[in-house]
Amino acid sequence: MPIRSQVIGCGGYLPSRVLTNAELATMVDTSDAWITQRTGIRQRHIAADGELTSDLSVRAAEAALRDAGLDAAEVDLIVLATTTPDETFPATATRVQARLGMTRGAAFDVQAVCSGFVYALAIADNFLRVGQARTALVIGAETFSRILDWQDRSTCVLFGDGAGALVLRAVDGEGTPQDRGVLSTHLYSDGRYHDQLYVDGGPSSTQTTGHVRMVGREVFRHAVVKLAQAVDAAIEQNGITGEDLDWLVPHQANRRIIDSMGHRLRLPPEKIVLTVDRHANTSAASIPLALAEAAGDGRIQPGHLVLLEAMGGGFTWGAALLRW
Repeated sequence: MPIRSQVIGCGGYLPSRVLTNAELATMVDTSDAWITQRTGIRQRHIAADGELTSDLSVRAAEAALRDAGLDAAEVDLIVLATTTPDETFPATATRVQARLGMTRGAAFDVQAVCSGFVYALAIADNFLRVGQARTALVIGAETFSRILDWQDRSTCVLFGDGAGALVLRAVDGEGTPQDRGVLSTHLYSDGRYHDQLYVDGGPSSTQTTGHVRMVGREVFRHAVVKLAQAVDAAIEQNGITGEDLDWLVPHQANRRIIDSMGHRLRLPPEKIVLTVDRHANTSAASIPLALAEAAGDGRIQPGHLVLLEAMGGGFTWGAALLRW
């Protein structure tokens, strides 16, 4: 009987500091109207001084474990998606592992920027399907505010900090789309687009952390096309239509991109989980934060068909289809 990765817990964490568009307009040449019109963002959360990506990760992981009714000792895999690790090494996931009290299995980071959570989910799902782990924590966590140029109004208005996590458990299934769990994952990348979205630093190149640099118009144009590719692959592989979906939970980067995908799938706005207005773009954390909110308030129910999609620097992009 085929093994499937079933979601049994979900949690999120946002730093307490909220930075509104109005406050941001006192720091850089921008305005609330300018930001909202172009992105849909109204505010973002910013990590406190000394609050690290591992701190956010632990809070989100603890919330997900509580939701699952599990102790960390039952976890045998942590896959943490982040672009903003605590240190160059070791992996931030190992710091999370130690603080949770998990003393077996494996923990490691994944770097695919805004697509990171979809990549991490795919990796954990594959570990569980082949029997190399039974219970996995999949975390997306970022302190993106640490790599922003706060004088660059084209980028600093877009991002925020946060973390979200899912607990996956390996279960026996029938191998049909009616089984609860991860139905399929679809990952892509194309390194030719490096210069459209990157950070101008790194230990090998400049020995500095660097800042986010982006050609926004080009990223937007490619996002619409590449996200459609990933979404179409998920739909076709599982023999469904967009109208069969109960929820679209997209990467929360830009309201116009999200609306475009909803229109393509013929989904009404009430079937799209939207947090970009309050969270901004939290990179790898955006999808699990949105899942935690929608599952926590009861919108996403067991048995619902949920589509995840994201695109990030690299370019990387991907989609995952889940039966909640």
